[in-house]
Amino acid sequence: MSAAGDRLQVTARKAALALPDVSHGRPFTPGLDVYKVADKVFLIVTDDPDEQIITVKCEPEHARALERGYASISPGRYLDKRHWISLGPGRGITKRLINDAVEHSYDLVIDGRHRAGARRDPVARTRPPGERWPRPLGHWPASDGFRFPNDH
Repeated sequence: MSAAGDRLQVTARKAALALPDVSHGRPFTPGLDVYKVADKVFLIVTDDPDEQIITVKCEPEHARALERGYASISPGRYLDKRHWISLGPGRGITKRLINDAVEHSYDLVIDGRHRAGARRDPVARTRPPGERWPRPLGHWPASDGFRFPNDH
C-alpha cells in the first residue's frame, strides 16, 4: 500500500464529505465506499490495498483528455467507461486535481437531476459563473508524483 494511494483516497473522501447533502455507505461490496448526492452515485473509493483508485463521473470529452494527459487516469472501473474515470496515484495527480474531480462529479449529478426535472435545492453548491472543470491540461501543475503543496 503506497502513501500516495492512501492520500488520494483520504483527499477524495474529505472533498466528498465537505459537499452538501452527501451520504455514503457500502451498498455493493465491503471494498467499495460509495458517495451519493440525491441518491445518485458521484464517487467510489476502493479499499483494495493493491488497487487504490477513486472513480468519478466526468463529461466524455473531458474524460478522454484527462486519460491522454495522465497515465494514472483511465476509463471508469465498475461503471460506464464513457461517463466515468478512475484516478490512481501517479505523476501529476495532485490534491487540487482530486478535489476538482470530486466536485465536478458532484456538480454533474446535481445538474443532471436539474435537467431531468428534479427540484434543485436552492442552497446546493454551485460554481461561480464561467468557472468550468476540468481546467485545460496545460494549466495544471505537473509533478513527479503525488504531492501536496506542503510536501518536501
